[in-house]
Parts: sequence; C-alpha cells; structure tokens
Amino acid sequence: MHRFLSRWAALVCALGLAPLAGAAEAPPAGHFFGNPGFTKPRLSPSGTHLAVLASDEAHRQRLIVVDLNDFSLKAAAEFRDGDVGAFSWLSDERLLFTSADSQAAQGDQRYAPGLFAANRDGTAFRQLASSRGKPFITVGGPSSLLPWHTFMLDQDGAQDGPEVYVANHLVENLSADREQELLLLNTKTGKAKPFDAPSGMRWWMLDQQGQPRLAVSRRDGQTMMHYRDPASGAWREIARHASYTGAGQGFQPLAFGPDGTLYVASSEKTGYAAVHTYDIAAGKLGERPLLNVQGYDFMGHLVFGGGKLLGARFLADGEGTEWFDAGMKAVQAEIDQRLPRTVNLVTPPVRAQTPWVLVTSYSDRQPQVHLVYNTRTRDLKRIGDSHAAIKPAQMAAQDVVRYKARDGLEIPALLTLPAGKDKNLPLVVLVHGGPYVRGTRWGWEAEAQFLASRGYAVLQPEFRGSAGYGGAHLRAGWKQWGLAMQDDIADGAKWAAAQGYAAPRRVCVAGASYGGYATLMGLVNDPELFRCGVAWAGVTDLELLYKGHWRFDSDMSADFKQYGMRDLIGDPERDAERFAATSPLRQAARVTRPLLLAHGGADLRVPLVHGTRFRDAVKATNKDVEWVEYEQEGHGWYLPRNRIDFWTRVEAFLNRHIGPQP
Repeated sequence: MHRFLSRWAALVCALGLAPLAGAAEAPPAGHFFGNPGFTKPRLSPSGTHLAVLASDEAHRQRLIVVDLNDFSLKAAAEFRDGDVGAFSWLSDERLLFTSADSQAAQGDQRYAPGLFAANRDGTAFRQLASSRGKPFITVGGPSSLLPWHTFMLDQDGAQDGPEVYVANHLVENLSADREQELLLLNTKTGKAKPFDAPSGMRWWMLDQQGQPRLAVSRRDGQTMMHYRDPASGAWREIARHASYTGAGQGFQPLAFGPDGTLYVASSEKTGYAAVHTYDIAAGKLGERPLLNVQGYDFMGHLVFGGGKLLGARFLADGEGTEWFDAGMKAVQAEIDQRLPRTVNLVTPPVRAQTPWVLVTSYSDRQPQVHLVYNTRTRDLKRIGDSHAAIKPAQMAAQDVVRYKARDGLEIPALLTLPAGKDKNLPLVVLVHGGPYVRGTRWGWEAEAQFLASRGYAVLQPEFRGSAGYGGAHLRAGWKQWGLAMQDDIADGAKWAAAQGYAAPRRVCVAGASYGGYATLMGLVNDPELFRCGVAWAGVTDLELLYKGHWRFDSDMSADFKQYGMRDLIGDPERDAERFAATSPLRQAARVTRPLLLAHGGADLRVPLVHGTRFRDAVKATNKDVEWVEYEQEGHGWYLPRNRIDFWTRVEAFLNRHIGPQP
C-alpha cells in the first residue's frame, strides 16, 4: 500500500509542468481560493464518454461530455443564470443533474436545486423536480414536476436506462434529520411511482442491479439497518447501534457485490474499521477482513467493474487504492511508471466496452489533474486541471508527522513547510472543525499552501477525538472540549518548536467551527504559547449549543442534541461548572492576545450570536480585536470573493503579529 510521506515529491509534477526560472512572487490569493475550473469527471458506464463540470467565461459550471473516440466536446447542460451542480450517468446516453449557484452566498441560496435530465448531446432536456423559489427552466409546466424537496441519491442506479430512484424528503426543514420516501422516476416521461417500503427511512442503499436493498432508520438515539430480501421483497431489521457512539451491533454498509454479498466497514475485530463481508442470514461479520489499512480506519469505497469487485479506494495519510484484481494492479503499475511523482487514482468504467480508464493525479504540491489512459495503446491524455493557475514549483512540501501529547497519546498531524525553509519559522497551528471527523489528508490543500506561500509553517493536528485513527483515539476526545483535546493542540505547537521548525515566540492558532472554539480556548489557556488567534464560524459558548437563541436557530437535529451531544460534549446541567470553565464567552476577559474574529450572518450550524456575543465581551478588555461579518455567508465562506477577502485579511493580520520576518 501507499504511504504518502512527501519528501520524495519533486518540485515539479511529471505532467508537463516546467519549473519556474528564478525566484517568483507569491501567487495571488485568487489562485488558491477561486472555484476549481474542472471538477467531478465521471466515465459513462461503458467508458465511451467522460462527463465533467467545466467553468465557462462567466465562471459558470457547465456539464461537458467528452467523446473518447475522437475527443470532441459537447455541452450536455448549462444554465444561463446558474450552474450545473451534482450529476450522474443514467446510461451511456442520458445524465441526471441538479442546479446550483456559485455566485450566491449561502444566505442567498433559498432555492432547492431542482432535478433535470438530458441526453449527452444536450437533447431531450427535461426538468423533473421544481426549484424552490426562482426556477431556471420549466419544461412541461410546474404541475407536472415533482416537489422541490426531491433529490438525487448519493449513489448510482442501474445505469442501463432512463429510470432512476430519487428521494422525496418528507420534512420541510432540510437541515434536520429527515425521512425519505423513495420514488422510481422515469426521466423521459417525468412520471414517478413510490417504492413500497417501510416508513421512517433516512437513507437507502441500492444493489449492483440498481434496486433498493438496504435502508437505515433512526429513532431515540438508535440507528437501525433494514434489509430487503430480493426474492420475497420483505424487509427486516438486521442490525442496530447507538447513532453517535457506535455502541451495539454497528457497522457501516459499503456496497452490495454483483452476487449479492454485503460489504461493510467494522471495527469489531481490531478496534480499527476494516472491510468485511457480512453474513446477513447469520447476522455476523466474516472472520477475516478483506482490507485492513494499518493504523487507520477504513474510509473510502469499493470499486466494481466487469461484474466483480476490483479493489478499494481508501484514505490513509492520503488517498490511494488497493487492487484485488491482477489486471487492475498491472494498469496501476503502468500509470505509476508514467507518473512517478504523483499519487494516481485509477477508476475503470462499470461495464467497460473501451480500453479507457479515468486517472486523477495529485501530490502535496500538485492539485488534482484529470487524465484518461488507454490500457491498449498506452496513450495518456490530460483532460483538465482543478486549479490550473497553481504552479507546483511554487508550492510547499507536506509531511505526515506524529508527536506525543503530555499524557503519552500519539497525535498524527500534517506539517507544511515553506519551500526551501525548515527552521525557526513563524508557525500557524491550523485546527480542523467537527470535531469528531477526519480533519486532514495528505495532498494539496488551499489554506495550508496559501500560508506556506507567505512564509509560514503550518501544523494541522489530528487531536484526540478526530475520526479515522481507531476507536480509542476517537473516544479519547469525548467530553474533552477545552481539556485534553486542547492540550493536544498546545503540545503540537511545543513539539514544532522543540524540533526547531517553529520560532517559539512566533506561533498563532487558527481554525473554523470547532477549530474556532479551540483557537479561542488556546488564547485563554496558553497566552504565552499562542501570540495571536484567527477564529471563524467558531463556537463560543457550550451552553448556547444546547439552548439556542430566540433569533438564531441552529440546524443541528433534535436527535443529536438529545442523544449525541450529551455523550460527546457533555450535559449542560451536570457539567455546568466544566462548561463555564471551557466556554470562551465565559472566559473572554482572559483573551489578551490579538484576535481576528469572523462569522457568517446566515450561519445555521453555529449561529451569528456566538460571534457577536463573544466579540462584545472580548472587546471590553482587549482592544486588539478585528471583527469581520460576511452577512450572507453561512458556516464558512462559499463565495470566492469572500474567501479571497478573508485570507487576505489573515495574511495581513499574521504579518503584523508573527510575521515571516522576525
């Protein structure tokens, strides 16, 4: 398997990019924070065509289809005043897609994305579900459309005709945990019929024939998995577990194989999630894992083709593939020989009729580049770049490191160092949100690379509570907001200074959401270590997470508030004393270091009141506080102009307080 340690990565990716002559000025912020120009390439089921989202002159995303016989291009879909959003192949001839608006902030996006279909040459266009609010195009009249709360599934169907299963979400508040009714939709006639299934389902899994086979429901903090027998059509519960702690007979369903085998990810055997088969009749895992990613939980998906399981795409330090099929192993080896300085993700078509496979190449310095490779002629053709303006020679090397926290727990982290520099640097400790998620992966990433291009070292710790590093690492972070989780972040900064990477008196802490909370608590707990902080969309009061505010409602579900938050964060009554000690709002007078504070006015996850209350409290005793509000942004910055504005402010703020020059 790949280990994605990046010291081997050369200055230039072997994809025809020439090195720059001499020193160059730092790339502008827009090169990092603009929307990608070429994204989401997908082969048609037979591999004869490739669909992709590509930006036009007006920076709108169009759905383009490449004919791999002659590499001619055809626009399958575009909107005059919007973008194509998600899409999937219904067959080699037809595509399903949604609309989007990349030029409106989250607070202005009050419309559902609608549902549309068209042939790959742009003909037989049909709107299938209404957009909420301003429509783009309506074909056949609004009365013939499915309701605005009809959405694509997050998986492919049979891909052999115009019919597809879609989900009708039965709750008005789409941010809440909601029930889904499954509909079988004919994308040529627009007619849909309900699928006969139990009510209360929140998620569905289709089998390799595109038929509903597994469904998930949730009630009273429990998640139940239901299996549909393909012969009788009868549904029965096959497993259940605690929704947020995983306690019980828990596993993550991954896919059904062509022969009906259910593949799952489970940590029952080793404490790390591994890929297993699941015996539905016996209700138990296969004895031996099919794939165990050493030191990591399996996060990824299975790759099928030609009627069999070919391999698994997984996330370790970075993303890679383990092939079970000898033919695909050989293809991977050939491509890696041609592209030796990148990680190359190879995706074959589901029912190959051509020798073309899709290749996505990346490294720590190279944003994703998409190519196609002909396994017969060995032709390798570059199709497009996600961030064409980025020059790998100007980017920084990124290493996977591990350090010991004060109690001995090993903490994984990514360390990005400016090109040609590795000692006595100003350091930004960049803390991920969540917090109970995987925060980082090896590979080019805009925020860390932007800071490194400005002369800063960047440390991104996977503190306890981060997912993906085994159950023990995850559970060690429960109820540790502001405590051991916070210590892990401080210990990372101290480790970087002890190793000589960081100048001890030039360290800043930064992050969004939970990372914003950790930034503020870092300034509360360790003012001698962290000389400044940058917090955006940050939680400032633990009690407010539970109680909310009469003017600002959070989109966190009632189920999570009742059953998840009490286990993961704490109980606001029993833990009231701890909440007071670890809420930045209650400790605002202790924040004496310079602070850049930002929030979105339309944030539904951590509402604006978190930011304004803390701003008012901290400004009473700290005059070096900069406040930024992006009125129509939500939980993070959606618009490129706001991302560019914010990170330009961050650059100026850091330069004033820890600067690249002492």
